[in-house]
Amino acid sequence: QVQLVESGGGLVQAGGSLRLSCAASGRAFSSTMALGWFRQAPGKEREFVAAISWSGGRTDYADSVKGRFTISRDNAKKTVYLQMNSLSPEDTAAYYCAARPIVVHRRPDDNDYWGQGTQVTVSS
Repeated sequence: QVQLVESGGGLVQAGGSLRLSCAASGRAFSSTMALGWFRQAPGKEREFVAAISWSGGRTDYADSVKGRFTISRDNAKKTVYLQMNSLSPEDTAAYYCAARPIVVHRRPDDNDYWGQGTQVTVSS
């Protein structure tokens, strides 16, 4: 099994920044696991935000966050980060960490492991 625990959410004003973290653990977690972030706003479906390959050499971003969000990982700490800058109220959502061997898919149902989520609220 793989356990994912997110942290770093909170309330921030529009234009502000937050850094989310997701710590991975479990016997099934290996350095070849890709990691990613998704988000879900009230009344909306869960959507892809960003993903990073197991080596950290490849990243992928949703168009809505490109240029504002940066995903990174520290394999020694088994942790993935999401640096979020220039936040807007449209970014308000619960943010979830996901893991899958080799590559994280943009379709949420295709990914194997999920964290419990951390809430991000951006006030105008």
